Amino acid sequence: MQSQLNFKWIVAFIAIGQIAGWAICQENTLPTVFGVAAQPLSVHAKQMLEALDFTGTPLSAEERKKLETILGSNDNVQVVTGVQEVFDKLCLLAVNINPESRVKVAPGPVKPILLEQGWSQFLVKVHNEAGVTAELKVSSPQSGNVYKTVYPEPIEKISAAEIRDRWCDIKMFNGRPLRETLSGLELEYRIVQIYSRDVGKRAAVISFDVGQGTQDVGFRSETNIVFSAVPAVKVTFEIRDQDGKPTTAGLTIRDKRGNVYPSQSKRLAPDFFFHPQVYRQSGETVMLPAGEYVMEYSRGPEYIIGRTNFQVGDQPSSVRVQLTRWVDPSQFSWWSGDHHIHAAGCAHYTNPSEGVHAPDMLRQILGEDLKVGCNLTWGPCFDYQKQFFTGRDDQVSTYPYLLRYDVEVSGFGSHQSGHLCLLRLKDQMYPGGESKHHWPTLGLNTLKWAKKQGAVCGPAHSGSGLDVASKELPNYIIPPYNGIGANEFVVDITHLVEGPDGKPTPAVDFTSTVDTNYFSELNMWYHALNVGYRVRASGETDFPCITGERVGMGRSYVKLVDKLDYDQWCEGIRQGRSYVSDGRSHLIDFKVNSVSVGENGSELKLDASGTINATAKMAAYLPLTTQNSPDRRGLRSWNLEHARIAGTRNVKVELIVNAYPIASQEIVADGSLQEIVFDNVKIERSSWVALRVAYSSHTNPVFVLVNDQPIRASRRSAQWCLDGVEQCWKSKERTYKASELEDARAAYDHARKEYRRLLSESNVD
Repeated sequence: MQSQLNFKWIVAFIAIGQIAGWAICQENTLPTVFGVAAQPLSVHAKQMLEALDFTGTPLSAEERKKLETILGSNDNVQVVTGVQEVFDKLCLLAVNINPESRVKVAPGPVKPILLEQGWSQFLVKVHNEAGVTAELKVSSPQSGNVYKTVYPEPIEKISAAEIRDRWCDIKMFNGRPLRETLSGLELEYRIVQIYSRDVGKRAAVISFDVGQGTQDVGFRSETNIVFSAVPAVKVTFEIRDQDGKPTTAGLTIRDKRGNVYPSQSKRLAPDFFFHPQVYRQSGETVMLPAGEYVMEYSRGPEYIIGRTNFQVGDQPSSVRVQLTRWVDPSQFSWWSGDHHIHAAGCAHYTNPSEGVHAPDMLRQILGEDLKVGCNLTWGPCFDYQKQFFTGRDDQVSTYPYLLRYDVEVSGFGSHQSGHLCLLRLKDQMYPGGESKHHWPTLGLNTLKWAKKQGAVCGPAHSGSGLDVASKELPNYIIPPYNGIGANEFVVDITHLVEGPDGKPTPAVDFTSTVDTNYFSELNMWYHALNVGYRVRASGETDFPCITGERVGMGRSYVKLVDKLDYDQWCEGIRQGRSYVSDGRSHLIDFKVNSVSVGENGSELKLDASGTINATAKMAAYLPLTTQNSPDRRGLRSWNLEHARIAGTRNVKVELIVNAYPIASQEIVADGSLQEIVFDNVKIERSSWVALRVAYSSHTNPVFVLVNDQPIRASRRSAQWCLDGVEQCWKSKERTYKASELEDARAAYDHARKEYRRLLSESNVD
């Protein structure tokens, strides 16, 4: 008996690293398809690379390099044959669609090895002689959604033999970047995903078709494959924080070939299928086949990414993880938060009942050490997710980790003129109905309702619609105002509306930063500050819409002297007692002379022109090389890596006065906390003053008033805003419903009048 067990595990070890990967045998070599256009095949090959990465089964470095070399060739025949040489070896099955659209299927060269209670991915080669553009469908009598134990009738009515035979689930992967239907190209590849309930040998009859009547009359549209399912072993993680206490961390687990575990694309909550990491609390587990693994672990940007190798045998085992911080702003009473995350929506969850619930989102927040998470209900899932709103911290909150449901006006109402984040709401439903279908189309009308109940409000993903061909700050190019960011914002900031106490209050409290174009976000904000509007900046991620990488990629750090509280955290955003960051640099306790940012209106008064001193505690962390600092969003995104001074580990801290850097200091981004001092800074007229680390962090401003004069820093900024109102009206007039057009015209006319006044009061270009 013992020898049989040992043999079983020897087989498992031989198979290790091949689950959902590519165990190649020499049989079933697939015929080469000729006469294929090289250019569309090259585009398809690049899409397949992306799809394999997304499903957690990437090509090896060697295979990827070989494919990139092939795709760079000018020889069309070499491209066509080379792509097949790389991908054919990875195919479990080959499908031929003949000119009459009859489908035949044959086995491919990959060994059919699965993982017990897990998903595996394989390629399917499709020779499409008919050029059909229908969906390629897969089916099997052995497939029965067994991973959910869902059957078409009550389980007690199904025989034991039938239950035994339904051991797998088989699906085609049709997610982005692939589409649901075939392209019509003579040759392409698809991904089939197979789940195994059991361990050991299991057979499945697998059939393909592209619609009714396309199965081959000789029954060659199906093939029988005998799979070997490798046992899964329980691995427990012991995770310790910097202080030695048990905690939650993000774990990215890969085998030697780079395949991600648990299988990524078919994960169910609390694990998310659109990022490689899973979040585990100390004592929780993952099921893995025997073999060698490398794991990255961290707990958000304030922690150093750790790596460990571990081996899984035939018995349950444990892995210890010790986390290392490089900074902890909460020790200085600066509390991190992301004011824009979602439990549903975008490319990942679009059906009304889809998405995840509060416990799953809290796990993400814990795993990224994000103290405050604003879970915003919006468009496609609004009428389902609205049930979770209470106007209080959700019951899953575990101090100091707070989760609150609020609202993003997106996919309904005024969303076409710019999405709005409405925080600290007491009532989530605009009067007149119980759904998303009756909201105003003029953003200002939404803001009036929200501000009356004491909400903290600002545009979402502000750079959308404001992009121009410039990396100057500030620049004076008028943007198109054709997006869903801070568009109507240029109008709304000129308005005062009624607050909860009946007194006038600004309609807009903040502009969102960190999740869209760095230059577009800051350019709009700088111009607004230059003409005297005291709107603040707040950091957001828009997870998982703009990015599904992780929550808290954009953050606000708010200073709270007393205990962390969601309402007071939002109030800190409103007052500007905060800084924004990607979490990889920090500007703590920014002060100008004796005035701390966000306190007493952030206002410093000088009797006459003179000098000021600006101070802060500053810390930043860059790895020694750029290897571990990828930026998937491009050179206009927020990422400290873009601030690296070439050939060094250094970055610059800049002192900003009226939108321009007037002084800077170079610091080593080694994670150490450093005192920053700018002495004897000349202030000749009323100005706003802030600190920034390019692409990574920015304080809110301190307003220095000279001789009690308002800030009128730039005539050009006032003209830019005035011209922006005109452009915004041209772009957005069509979005306002007829019953609100009069309100909209009045709102825009008011803005024009205000900017003309500000222009006349400005005497500096």
